[in-house]
Amino acid sequence: MTRRIGVMTSGGDAQGMNAAVRAIVRTGIHEGAEVFAIREGWQGALAGDDHIVRMGWSDVSGILNKGGTVIGTARSMDFKTHEGQLTATANLIEKGIDRLIVIGGDGSLTGSRRLCLGWPDYIRELVEAGRITPEQAEAHPRLHVTGLVGSIDNDMFGTDMTIGTDSALHRITEAIDAISSTAESHRRTFIVEVMGRRCGYLALMSAIAGGADYTFLPESPPRPGWEDRMVDVLGRGRAAGRRDSIIVVAEGAVDRDGVAITADRIQSELRERTGEEARITILGHVQRGGTPSAYDRWMATSCGVEAVEQVLAAEGDSEPVLVGVQRDQVHTTGLLEAVEATQQIGTFINEGDYASAISARGHGFTRMIDIYRMLSEARPSVPQPNEAKRIAIMHAGALAPGMNQLARVAVRSGLDLGYQMVAVNGGVPGLINGDLHEVAWSDVEGMANTGGASFGTRRYVPGETDLYKMARTLEEHRIDALLVMGGYHAYATVDLMERERRRYPAFNMPIGLLPASIDNNLPGWPMAIGADTALNTVVDSIDMVRMAASASKRAFVVETMGRTCGFLPLVGGIAAGAEKAYLPESGITLEQLSTDIEALVDSFESGRSFYLTVMGEETSEHYTADVLARLFEAEGRGLYSVRRAVIGHVQQGGTPSPFDRINATRLAYQAVMNLDTQLRKGTADYVAAHSGTEGLMAPLRHVTEQMDWENQRPRDQWWTRLRAVFDQLSRRPGQE
Repeated sequence: MTRRIGVMTSGGDAQGMNAAVRAIVRTGIHEGAEVFAIREGWQGALAGDDHIVRMGWSDVSGILNKGGTVIGTARSMDFKTHEGQLTATANLIEKGIDRLIVIGGDGSLTGSRRLCLGWPDYIRELVEAGRITPEQAEAHPRLHVTGLVGSIDNDMFGTDMTIGTDSALHRITEAIDAISSTAESHRRTFIVEVMGRRCGYLALMSAIAGGADYTFLPESPPRPGWEDRMVDVLGRGRAAGRRDSIIVVAEGAVDRDGVAITADRIQSELRERTGEEARITILGHVQRGGTPSAYDRWMATSCGVEAVEQVLAAEGDSEPVLVGVQRDQVHTTGLLEAVEATQQIGTFINEGDYASAISARGHGFTRMIDIYRMLSEARPSVPQPNEAKRIAIMHAGALAPGMNQLARVAVRSGLDLGYQMVAVNGGVPGLINGDLHEVAWSDVEGMANTGGASFGTRRYVPGETDLYKMARTLEEHRIDALLVMGGYHAYATVDLMERERRRYPAFNMPIGLLPASIDNNLPGWPMAIGADTALNTVVDSIDMVRMAASASKRAFVVETMGRTCGFLPLVGGIAAGAEKAYLPESGITLEQLSTDIEALVDSFESGRSFYLTVMGEETSEHYTADVLARLFEAEGRGLYSVRRAVIGHVQQGGTPSPFDRINATRLAYQAVMNLDTQLRKGTADYVAAHSGTEGLMAPLRHVTEQMDWENQRPRDQWWTRLRAVFDQLSRRPGQE
């Protein structure tokens, strides 16, 4: 008997749900299953009939870049009743569905688990009532459920990110960036209300990414007297030279008495204490809408593929699972464990146990609250000692969006610990030439949302004669520790400095190394600063290419940056729905091209109007994007036209994404804390970012052992495991 899978989106919509639906339908077809969409969530399951429809390969074409959910969603109160669940069971059995993938929040997933547990009893009741036959009951003795979390609030235990959260952060930070411009022009205060009834993730992370001055979170109600403290913090900022003030408040924020802290209440308190009429912006459902981000597309796609594998492998009374991500890789958790842990946080908040609520969100959430409080101040919390030790910060290698946020957080973290911060201008050449200057707290004001690298950077690895000059500079400027932020050239430079410590005593100091590269070609850390911004640029560019081709039969060959690393073409291809991706790691052969051209021609002969190929810039010395475009067009014999699009250096520019700003904040703070620990202990270790360590930093030797220096990429590239996902979803069964 052919296995049948039902897929539904339930509760509030979230960007990226369509990517998950597409992945589930196509993976199910590849696995030989029949996949049915249950339209309008559990309400559709209750309605039955044409609300439960079989989905084909082409039914999910062209939906990756759409917000919302094409199969509809709804909140159903009827489903919570006994009769509602009984009816849903009958309608699912009528369609032969006993495997279900639910994309929704904790309410939808809780209800799904209840149906799963009660299924045998509902079966018996339906047989006794004559609503299903004994044969149907025997054929479907169990319901197997797998859950994906679709919620912009990022409020579910068991996954680092929920589907839709990253896209919502894009909407919020875009709004804050825009509001900051007008607020600065008029020296005004703006109050921005964001979603989050019981979870302050959006408020906290958007405040960090947008450089906001004050924020209110449901998990962390302010102590009595918060009104005066807020005015004091904003006042100190203005006194330090800030022209604007941005306050971010979560919709579920309350004070210690449980009274709501609304935008109107904040406005009233400011008016009473300062006489200023703050402006209010309530973003509302704008946060749910719009095109999903690159992350929400590829993450939801990966989770959708895993969800199909989980639900098809389920047997007997196996516990339903939740599919999510941890450290950018697919991860599964027991559904009951995830739901209970999530609901426990709500209980903590209701009982006023806010410390437990914050702790339950995880160590990372707690740490980010502390970092934010430090960053939002107008000045360091401690006076600088007369003989303060000096930490230098330096960019190295190619430009990456988010470098300014790295510098901003590093400078303020160091100053807040009592150090004197020194910037190296122009990367490694600046260190060689002694081009350094001291940096104050206000010097990095407004850098959170800016692209580029204000302190400059260069692609340069020092030679033998340069090392002496670098050592002299460090000695002359009395540098006690160094933080280097950049790509391959940064890693090669610091690796060389460590190897030459015996010859140059000036190099015997604590040195931290952080990854910043759009290529994402560095070991130890899953997403280098800048990679997410570049990926979004790739996906946005392909979306525009797709629209440009909508009026004619056309194939596109899109070339991305990335040098010898295939992260951008592969993950960009997944997020943009490409049919083919060529990577530097695998190259291109004539035999492969011949097969691919046959598939290309066949797709247009079968009625297709658009075909997308993505390739990395150094995939092949001979089979370039131009050569591929010419070959594709020649073999089409007029059936379609072919265009080439080289995205180019726009991938290095633009405003850094929320993910890159938040990632930069976490890494820069942790790196400075590590340098501080070493300076206090009197040690002089070289450390680099590493996701496998609790402190996020590991010995440089341990990290660089994972580097393939010849090919300038890590030996283990986690994202290459997505290749199977790409191949499965890009071609329907039967295609080579």
